[in-house]
Amino acid sequence: MRRRISERFGSLSEGGGTLNRSAVFSRWHERAGVRIAPHRKLAEVPAGMRYFPRSLMPYLDHPVVAELPDELHLSLGVWHLYAYLDSVANLESKVVNRATLLVADDGLGLGLPAEVRLDAWKIYCDEAHHAMSNFDLVCQVERKTGVPHLPYTFAPVTGALTRATEPLRADAPGLGRLLEAVIFETVVTSLLETIPRSAEVVPTVRDVVADHARDERLHHAFYTIFFDRLWGGLEPAVRERVARVLPALVRACLATDTVAHTTSLRAAGLTAEQAEQVLAETYTPRFETDQIRQAARRTLRMFAEHDVFDHPGARESFEASGLLIGEI
Repeated sequence: MRRRISERFGSLSEGGGTLNRSAVFSRWHERAGVRIAPHRKLAEVPAGMRYFPRSLMPYLDHPVVAELPDELHLSLGVWHLYAYLDSVANLESKVVNRATLLVADDGLGLGLPAEVRLDAWKIYCDEAHHAMSNFDLVCQVERKTGVPHLPYTFAPVTGALTRATEPLRADAPGLGRLLEAVIFETVVTSLLETIPRSAEVVPTVRDVVADHARDERLHHAFYTIFFDRLWGGLEPAVRERVARVLPALVRACLATDTVAHTTSLRAAGLTAEQAEQVLAETYTPRFETDQIRQAARRTLRMFAEHDVFDHPGARESFEASGLLIGEI
């Protein structure tokens, strides 16, 4: 399998009928956030501004939460921001960069072209910068608001990813990790789309997320090309196993962080039973599936373009997961 993948990656640095990878990062030194973005500093916050878009906090409309005092609603917004920033910092450093390092260092021995490895190192720098910027913002907001930064754990996400990729462990060391990066870097979450445009949100928060979104457009392009070569280099039997695993992996990548939300609701004074009720009645299975399907729309389209759904059992797995409805 490694020989075939190596042969496919050899064309990643070539032009011709496919997208030339050199166009993706050709101006990275002049455009990457880590190279040119200013240090985003939290200034005075105008009255009435939020630290997180209300539309992305649906549990605020639950009757149990709606009864809380206004100051706790403000704290919930700050805690939700902390959870988002923590999740991104962990995601970039523990998932995306773990896989990107495999590409940059050719850790799987795939014979990757030097140009591809160099671009992966650029992504590695970008993601480390995003993680640092997010934690820097956490520290600034905590000082500004006095709302304490709550304990955060990324373990539920890493556990879900491990379980989703377990069937692939025997096929090739690191294959599951590469697929995690492909999915995380090609999905389009409402967070990156909505926060920079939300006039109600504190400008510095919008700026930090906008910086991230700008870099992610290049990462999306890189990993879209990367998936084309990776998929083309897999043996047919491995492709079938990957195709059946992908629905669970997509859901693992995009599942709501209910652990973090539980922590913030408990900090706002709800009991464990109340927090569980609020989240169960807000993030219903249908709501959750709709959210995941929307965020993964481009990733699912990429799968369709590579005939992923045509492999035995693949379409059935995606339909059973609720991710595939009609034509993509």
